[in-house]
Amino acid sequence: MTRRAITSRRTALLASATLLATAGTALPASARQAPRPPDPRTAAAHALAALPAHGAQARDGGGQSFKVVGVAVDRDGTSHTRMTRTYDGLPVLGGDIVVHQSAAGTWKGSSLTLAKAPADASPELPAKAATKKALTKGHKTQGAAQLVVEARTADHQPRLAWRIQTAGKQADGTPSRLLTTVDAATGKVLLREETIRTDAGDGRSLYTGTVPLETTKSGSTYQLKDPTRGGTYTGDAQNQADFCFLTFCLYRAPATIFTDADNHWGNGTTSDRSTVAVDAQFGTNETWDFYKNVFGRLGINGDGKGSFNRVHYDNGYANAFWDDSCFCMTYGDGDGTQLGPLTALDVTAHEMTHGVTSATANLTYSGESGGLNEATSDIMAAAVEFYANNSADLGDYLVGEKVVLPGFGKAALRFMDKPSKDGKSPDAWSTGTKNLDVHYSSGVANHFYYLLSEGSGAKTINGVSYDSPTSNGSTVTGIGRDAATKIWYRALTTYMTSSTDYKGARTATLNAAKDLYGAGSAQYNAVAAAWSAVNVN
Repeated sequence: MTRRAITSRRTALLASATLLATAGTALPASARQAPRPPDPRTAAAHALAALPAHGAQARDGGGQSFKVVGVAVDRDGTSHTRMTRTYDGLPVLGGDIVVHQSAAGTWKGSSLTLAKAPADASPELPAKAATKKALTKGHKTQGAAQLVVEARTADHQPRLAWRIQTAGKQADGTPSRLLTTVDAATGKVLLREETIRTDAGDGRSLYTGTVPLETTKSGSTYQLKDPTRGGTYTGDAQNQADFCFLTFCLYRAPATIFTDADNHWGNGTTSDRSTVAVDAQFGTNETWDFYKNVFGRLGINGDGKGSFNRVHYDNGYANAFWDDSCFCMTYGDGDGTQLGPLTALDVTAHEMTHGVTSATANLTYSGESGGLNEATSDIMAAAVEFYANNSADLGDYLVGEKVVLPGFGKAALRFMDKPSKDGKSPDAWSTGTKNLDVHYSSGVANHFYYLLSEGSGAKTINGVSYDSPTSNGSTVTGIGRDAATKIWYRALTTYMTSSTDYKGARTATLNAAKDLYGAGSAQYNAVAAAWSAVNVN
């Protein structure tokens, strides 16, 4: 799964925009002299700076932090800055606020429902007991219980609570994913939120069975466009390909949005062109939800804006890629001999994560930093598979196993427990790692993540057998996938930079583990041990 000429394409687009602006018709004086609306970044900075002086209105207080998630600017320059908040690092559900300011940055008020500022509290109810209260018939937990401040109840009072995600089926067979908050003091269920909308459509995918889809109705037809996830949509490239010369694209394959009359998409086979579109749309939906619910990240850029997928790209194209310049993911139909359509869940999560990496650490796509870029996509793809908990594609530490056909000769494209099983990836770092193709140098970080999550030695997970070695003969004890994933994400978004290499990745993940769990914690020590086990010391 490749990430195509991103930097050069971006350069070409910027150059074209400059040329058009320079060569364009001169604007009339009145237009040139019109006042410019405030830059959204400036408006956001003013809104954050204004909060302490308006603490009563904003329900601000000690221990609170705010994060801007969107800015809207009216024609007259009035701005509306939307923020989420945390208290002592805990998400405050229902604590979101919109700050309204004039064009000059003067406070004009705020919109919120939070009744008062959160106060210090400690959970009296253990997480295990809260999880038991959250479970409903036929549901299973997804991930660990999370401490939050719940303020979405009828009185909008902030309460310390446990948030538990469970998955199952609704009464009519529709998939169900419930988010339940349980009062950490009384054990009372405060809120249950069904994140699968029963009025949505569904699709028969190629790889993940029948799945729910949020769509958009346009006239008498439905579009494969999700209004709940930033307008992310899937289009048909009509077996055409981009035509690019050096840094300039003369032609881009289309992304003709899929439409349907009855909101039931695909037939589970490639005879219906919308079948693989269902896979791509479902994959980006699950990846969006994973980043939102696990890390509080709204979309690839963290700004709530969606992207789009192109399926049926070119003829016999056996790959998929992310492209910064179109902010999109593109999938081929495979060669029909070794690989099928490249739209499996972990492939879509892999490509979408390239966008997240580009928007954060922006790891250079060559050498060791390129291997870390690829590994980040593999790591998060595995985490998304486990998060989705889809019975037709259970979580594993294999990459692209669903798209592999019998003629490929291997069970997957890559193997995280022992990367060398693909015949080209190293199990451990060496001085030659930097010279490998990034899809193979990624093996060092993939192996690190597996060891950190599950530990070394033989084991079976979701029916897949693993036997992970260590380069130094040590025995590594895993800390669990949830903790390992959080450490990697924080390292990526907080400590890694464009040229981070494997030595720098060790430092970044140790810093992340220290932030999340403390220096000298079991998690911190496990990070060090897992890196040593892949010869990064």
